[in-house]
Formats: sequence, structure tokens, C-alpha cells
Amino acid sequence: MKKRLTAVLLAVLAVFTFAPAASASGPAQLTGIRTGVHNNFERIVLDLNGQPHDRVQREVTAVADCGSGNPIPVQGTEILETMIHYAATYDENFNPTYTGPRNFVPQGLTNVKNIAFTCDFEATLGIAIGYDDPDSWHKVFTLTNPDRLVIDVYSYR
Repeated sequence: MKKRLTAVLLAVLAVFTFAPAASASGPAQLTGIRTGVHNNFERIVLDLNGQPHDRVQREVTAVADCGSGNPIPVQGTEILETMIHYAATYDENFNPTYTGPRNFVPQGLTNVKNIAFTCDFEATLGIAIGYDDPDSWHKVFTLTNPDRLVIDVYSYR
């Protein structure tokens, strides 16, 4: 009986010893937004402290605030909305890490007309990009060192 109890206790101890610990750090924190013009595409860079878990993007006809459901005005004939999971504009103590505008016209871009936040709730950050060329296509990806999420909007106009 003692051997069986010892084996069970060792098995339980092994599970707790080798189970991965939860991450001590909070969500990736947005610290800034930069834009730039390149050959055939315009780039939006979200500077982050840390990497988000994942992201999904889709083309939509309109966007709304994820908390209130209120419509968010976005300039442009097309809208790309990207939802970034495990990211926020504040740290674990709710101090803001991004204090810039939340709905603005980026300067110096010709196709991209608007950048707007659609969500910043429970570690989900939503960004809408309004653009004019209906034949545009996009690429969304992350980079490291430093951490950032990149949204490229291609246009051959």
C-alpha cells in the first residue's frame, strides 16, 4: 500500500514539476505607430513591447467599437481590420503605453487614408486601415528585435 501511495504522490509531483509555468509578463504593449511609403506599397508599423499571440485580419465594409458597438468612421473605400490577440495599449497596471491618436489620417500616404482603433479590451487590440484602391492586397506579419506588427497595403496605381 505504501509503495502504491508513494508512486501516486511521485506521479502528482512530476505533473506539477514539469507543467509549464504561465507567462509572468502581460500582453504585448503598443508603444507607437509609424507609417512609410515604399515601391508599390504603404506600410503601417505597430511598435510593440513583446509579441502578440496571433492575429486575424479581414476586409470589411464598416467597423464598430468592440466594447460599445458604436460605429467608428474610417475614411477610404475599402477597410482592412486586424484583430491582434494578447496585445493592448496599456501595461499590467493599466498605465498607458500608447498615448497617440486613435483615429487619424496618416501623413504622406496616398492609398491609405485612415488608421483607427476598433478594440482595446481584454488584451485584444483592433486596428482598421482605410484605403482607396479596391485592387489593393495586403500582408500582415510580425517582426522581432524590436517587436512589431507590420501591415503592408499594396497598390499598383
